[in-house]
Amino acid sequence: MSGKRRPSVTLHDVAKHAGVSSMTVSRVINDYAFISEAARAKVLKSIDELGYRPNAVARATRTGVAQVGVLYSNPNSSNLSAFLMGAFRKAGEIGCQLLIEPTAAHPTSARAVVKLIDAGVGAVVLPPPLCDDAKILKLLAAAGVEPVSFATARPSPGVTSVAIDDFEGAAMMTRHLIELGHVDIAFVRGDPSHSTSTRREEGFRATMAQAGLAVADAYVVEGAFTYRSGLTAASQLLGLRRRPSAIFASNDDMAAAVSAVAHGMGIAVPTELSIAGFDDTPVASTIWPQLTTIHQPIADMAATAVDLAAGLARRESDNDQGRKHVLAELTLVVRQSTAPPAS
Repeated sequence: MSGKRRPSVTLHDVAKHAGVSSMTVSRVINDYAFISEAARAKVLKSIDELGYRPNAVARATRTGVAQVGVLYSNPNSSNLSAFLMGAFRKAGEIGCQLLIEPTAAHPTSARAVVKLIDAGVGAVVLPPPLCDDAKILKLLAAAGVEPVSFATARPSPGVTSVAIDDFEGAAMMTRHLIELGHVDIAFVRGDPSHSTSTRREEGFRATMAQAGLAVADAYVVEGAFTYRSGLTAASQLLGLRRRPSAIFASNDDMAAAVSAVAHGMGIAVPTELSIAGFDDTPVASTIWPQLTTIHQPIADMAATAVDLAAGLARRESDNDQGRKHVLAELTLVVRQSTAPPAS
């Protein structure tokens, strides 16, 4: 649209501006047949000039077809395929319409959100780090569009969310390494803009403290949830004079990178170095040795997020009872990349 949308513009305003009936405007908006091209052109011209955006919630309530926006921020993430497949599966089951938008295609994440708002969605599924961005949540609230936070570690009380307990997941993995007999355990952080990064590190540190084990400063290094950042982190840790006997990376992509660096240095995994990841993405079971990791059901979580978003999009008014915090179950998956430390 070339005009700036005014919230006060209604379907009846468009009808008056175009010189047609409100029924005609409604038929054009819903793409009904048997509308003359001249009338259709007049209505579309008025919609553009007035900046009218059909009420997505009302339309969803009337037709039963909800429009849900789905954003994603990292096209290289190992989680992306499962995330999108889960979303598509649920949309097909419940008959809602998905609008998929990559934030990388826009100068800012806010621009991606605005595009979905202008497209008329009634709700948006927000992955990290967008789900933790107060400005994004405020932007959606101002437009009357419901957010559903996906995989946030800091769910907002008034925002529907689907997540896991990142603290407990990291604690589970750390306990596993300690029970194997590891004392010198290193940790690779995730992207600092993701709330999950903080909670996973907190889970690691708390579990180490409970076991009476110190965490050396040199054993905690920066990462960004990317394979490349994992390569850098691994080079730091494995280049130490006293290298760790186990490395716990905040996600599988970084853990896979640690494994690659170890192999390149001639360090045997797991006899000389145990490596653990988090997420149980496809890479965890395609590298050798296969990664011990924490499984989170990304596809099922995405399906749940779309289901909740569609329900919110169909509501004509705010309903706090429709907002939920769903916590998915985690599982420790023990594979070949972890073993007791060499004696």
